[in-house]
Amino acid sequence: MQATSIVLQENLALKKSLAAPLWVCRVFLSPTMAVRPHEEYELALAPTLAPPPPLYRVLLLNDDYTPMEFVIEVLEQVFHLGREQATRVMLKVHNEGVGIAGLYPRDVAETKVHQVTEYAQSQQHPLQCVMEEDR
Repeated sequence: MQATSIVLQENLALKKSLAAPLWVCRVFLSPTMAVRPHEEYELALAPTLAPPPPLYRVLLLNDDYTPMEFVIEVLEQVFHLGREQATRVMLKVHNEGVGIAGLYPRDVAETKVHQVTEYAQSQQHPLQCVMEEDR
């Protein structure tokens, strides 16, 4: 006894307008097959959003040797800050010993730290950049 039979038919009207053939699937239920109410098939899950990823602060650390202009250049090139904002962050690094260059997801923060470190070393500056989880 076959409860369902599936019939595949080629839709000729659409085939002429499409490059590839389009197949339509029709399912026919036998009269003896019990059908459950539609509500049983719906999942009773409330829509949930994934929590945002934890963010990390990328920090520049002060030293006595890296020129202020170089720190501004790094902030403009790596962190895409404007000249005014880069100058503010540089002064915070200079006066307080540490400044927040940006707030990023972990992978992006790691990349930024690596870019700053590599660029500073290539220019023979001891500028240090670290990351810490934002609280």
